[in-house]
Amino acid sequence: MKVLVFGGSGKMGATVAWDLAKNSDNYQVEAIGIAGRNGGALEEVKKWIGSNKVSAHILDVHKQEEALEIIRQYDICVFTLPDRSTSYQAAELAINAGVNIVDILEEYHRKPDAFEIEGLNIPEGMSLAEYGEHLHQKAIDKGISFVDGAGFAPGITNFTIGEGISKLDRAVSAIARCGGIPAPEYSRNHPLRYMITWAFDHVLRQYMIKVDIRKDGKVILADAATELEKFEFNQLGIHEQLECAITPGMPSLLHTRPELLDCYEKTIRWPGHWEGIQTFKECGLLNTEPVDFKNCKIAPREFLSQLLTPQLQPKEGETDICVMWSTVTGIKNGKNTRFNYYMWEGADVENNISAMGRVTAFTASIAAMMLGNGEIKQKGIIAPEDAFLGANYEKMIAELKKRGVTILEIEETLS
Repeated sequence: MKVLVFGGSGKMGATVAWDLAKNSDNYQVEAIGIAGRNGGALEEVKKWIGSNKVSAHILDVHKQEEALEIIRQYDICVFTLPDRSTSYQAAELAINAGVNIVDILEEYHRKPDAFEIEGLNIPEGMSLAEYGEHLHQKAIDKGISFVDGAGFAPGITNFTIGEGISKLDRAVSAIARCGGIPAPEYSRNHPLRYMITWAFDHVLRQYMIKVDIRKDGKVILADAATELEKFEFNQLGIHEQLECAITPGMPSLLHTRPELLDCYEKTIRWPGHWEGIQTFKECGLLNTEPVDFKNCKIAPREFLSQLLTPQLQPKEGETDICVMWSTVTGIKNGKNTRFNYYMWEGADVENNISAMGRVTAFTASIAAMMLGNGEIKQKGIIAPEDAFLGANYEKMIAELKKRGVTILEIEETLS
């Protein structure tokens, strides 16, 4: 198989390509392309990976004919793009080229999020909802498999929850709690006890938009960064006090598992983070509407992002943690039962791969290799909880474990 990684000079894209190269012999990966607009950065990534199977392509999704010429040289595209606009543009290109897709964005492309569409170009005469179904049907007609949300959240959160649901006679509630945070020893070195491991503008968007969640069997709109929950993570040898609040992380489950009475995701942070975010929201600092300031127009969120980004970058030697505690509750053999899924993963210091890179990019790389190997057979836009069911779930978990990523499942009977 031949795999092209969009966003190949970014942290996630580079790690996808690194993992593809490292495991290329096991999965018959013949060629790996890394694509982006910065040729120098792509060459640095190619040098870091150190494989003669890697080729760099300077590519701009807005230059469609040039992009199509490159895409057609490959069997699978992995998208590690920073926003919805470029993700959808790239998806259109790959579908038109007849190439299978793996995407890691916090988006279910079949049901596009209606809030802050980030420049998403909707074809004339279509609604947003119609556009998602149009992409899905177009992929089916072309015989394309589009594995959506194949990262951490969405991704690992979704398919572990899907596994829990499959083990219950009747599932009632599914709540994912997950996030990327500084390692404990570095957590007080930055404002908000946070460190950037993901596109920060996109993180700020997640804190501000409305979120579709299911409560008591009804889909309702909730404000992001609300319903604060404090808990102790006490598995895998870790004992830490953490907090989480609602964010838009696994939207597909609302549509693929409609039997759930409660279903939503919460993002985990160190204590104090969410209080700071609420203060920003109350002060209007996360708004996108420009305001007048000394004869200039300034968008508060854009200004805040510019101000905070340098302060939230990891300092030399600092590492991150990816943490998850997801719960699926329901009935099994007539008893109230809960399946818990735990993860606490750190960075790979030796290979300079962040924890977020390990859990997100490794998942995408494994998904691409499974897709190329014919193990994912559905066509159209496939949610991660449907792509990695049964034998495919076991395969994904086993492959993650080979890479040192451990997901602990604990079943408990509730009183």
